[in-house]
Amino acid sequence: MNRFINDVKKYRNYTIYAAKSELKSEVANSHLSWMWWILDPLLFMVVYSFVALIVFDKGEPYLPVFIFIGYNSWNFFSACLRQSVKLVIGNSSIVSKVYIPKFVLIFVKIISNGFKMMIAFSLVVLMMIGYRVPVDWKVLLLLPLFVILLVVTFAFSTILLHFGVYVEDLANVVAVVLKLLFYLTGIFYSIRNRVPYPYSSLLLKCNPMALLVDSMRRVLIYQTLPEWGPLCVWFIVGLALSVWGVRNIYRHENSYVKVM
Repeated sequence: MNRFINDVKKYRNYTIYAAKSELKSEVANSHLSWMWWILDPLLFMVVYSFVALIVFDKGEPYLPVFIFIGYNSWNFFSACLRQSVKLVIGNSSIVSKVYIPKFVLIFVKIISNGFKMMIAFSLVVLMMIGYRVPVDWKVLLLLPLFVILLVVTFAFSTILLHFGVYVEDLANVVAVVLKLLFYLTGIFYSIRNRVPYPYSSLLLKCNPMALLVDSMRRVLIYQTLPEWGPLCVWFIVGLALSVWGVRNIYRHENSYVKVM
């Protein structure tokens, strides 16, 4: 753990610089620049609102806000996991010449994707004002929910980074699993209202993203407290997996170059 903390401090400037460079490169050849970070989830929100209201003839209160919160959070999680699989191989020109703790590459992705998520979440504030969503002190609970999201995302990313070096088709498997999880996370529907009990309770407890998305909606839209029990369990699981994942990376990172 001391080595991990020291490496985080030692490479923090590189992490920030690499994240900034990645964000700049994404919009370098785009006329709309960073506006795409808002337009992408906004367009998906319109599509899913159409599906929920027109196709299924079912909706939730403040549906656009409801969907935007879910999709924006999911987009961050799924992007980090998909990118983690090929992180070492995709940065082979760097890791083969200069030593960098490989989990630092995950931090770069979390910072860049997290920045885009925060930009898009600014639109949630405007939408809540436009739809006159009632707000109380519980919106402050969004901060610990973001912390849990970061811990869980980092935990799974460390595992995928390691096995992505050795398993060539892991990216395809992860893509399929994420597609399945997308529909089990309740992005454009409410798991509590649309999935019968006890399956809804089981789904919320077993799927961390479903639980986090539901919790964010509870504090932002419904002014109710999240279920701290399952959230604390996933926070502890995330910490445990993070410790195991970082140690596993330290143990095997010298062999990554040989495999590549």
